[in-house]
Formats: sequence, C-alpha cells, structure tokens
Amino acid sequence: MKPLLVVLGVVAAGVLAVGLWFMGTYNSLVGLREGVNGSWAQVQNVYQRRADLVPNLVSTVSGAANFEKSTLMAVTEARASVGRVQLPAGTAPSDPAQLAAFQQAQGQLGSALSRLLVVSEQYPDLKATANFRDLQAQLEGTENRIAVERGRFNEVVQAYDTAIRRFPAVILAGMFGFTPRPYFNAVAGSEVPPKVQFDFGGAAPAKP
Repeated sequence: MKPLLVVLGVVAAGVLAVGLWFMGTYNSLVGLREGVNGSWAQVQNVYQRRADLVPNLVSTVSGAANFEKSTLMAVTEARASVGRVQLPAGTAPSDPAQLAAFQQAQGQLGSALSRLLVVSEQYPDLKATANFRDLQAQLEGTENRIAVERGRFNEVVQAYDTAIRRFPAVILAGMFGFTPRPYFNAVAGSEVPPKVQFDFGGAAPAKP
C-alpha cells in the first residue's frame, strides 16, 4: 500500500509542478504581451501628437508671403496618407507588412515636416512669430519623444519575442496564440538631410 501512496504522491507532485509552471509561464507571457501593447499605445500617442500639430503649423506657415505651396501640399498629403494605414485596434501589429506600411507613412510625414522647417529658414518674418516658434519647439520635442518611444517599443518586443521562442515556453506560446511582434527598423537614408529645392513662383522670400 505504501509504495502505491508514494507513487500517487509523486504523480500528484508532478502534476502540481506542471500546473504551477503552466500558470506561471502563461501569466508571464500575458504580461509581456500586454507590455508590448502598452508600449505600442505610447508610440501611437506620440505620433498622434505630431499629426495634431500639423494643421496649426500649416495654417501658420501658409500665412507667410510667397511660401512654397509644394511644401505645404507635401505635408498635408503625407498626413492624410498616415490616416489611411490600417492597423489592428488596441494591439500592436503582428504583421510585419502592416508595421512597415505604418513606418513608411510616418517617415514620409517626418520628411515633409523636416523640409518645411528647412524652407522656413528662408522666412525671417515667419521665424520671428511666437506662434511659429512655439509650434516648432513642440514639433522638435515630439520628434524626440517618438524616437524614445520607438526605442522602448523595440526593447519590450525583444523581451516578448525572446520569451515565446524559448523552450519549453514555445510550446505554450504556440498553443495559445502568442505570436511574434515585428520591430521598428531604421529607415534607409534617414541619416541624409532632406533635399530642398525652393519654388517661390518667381517671387523671392522676405529679406532679413
């Protein structure tokens, strides 16, 4: 009788150990996945802040005499293209193509805004206005926050992707749909400053 009880005790202890591992691993993976989603929400927040600054910036800049219409159109069109990117609601994208499309659209908007600020250097009267200086400062601060939040997102994605690929957690991850999340990648050519070709329609900008 005692050997049977010993065997049953060993089996029960094994089942309990497996159950505890199962719960602990599952909860850990859930926490990591929610960390990715939370970080993604912060990324979207800072990108949305940049998008919200665009209308006021365009409105302020368009009041400058002879300001390049092509530059303003590029910014407006780039902002519209960001809104056309389809992403899953409430969760970080798992499809690399979706994240790549989002990153490309945001990169085009960032490039258009950079070009607008470069062109604005030719308009001292515009640069002297308090509203433009405030918007420029907010935009620069937002760009810094975007870089920070993208870096944090990549860090939590790395932790999550590593966890779901490790054995034996990879077995549990496959059973419950814990799929890898893609990273933000460096944009090719992002280290090159925007090329500026002025288009003043035959009229020169205001002189200092």
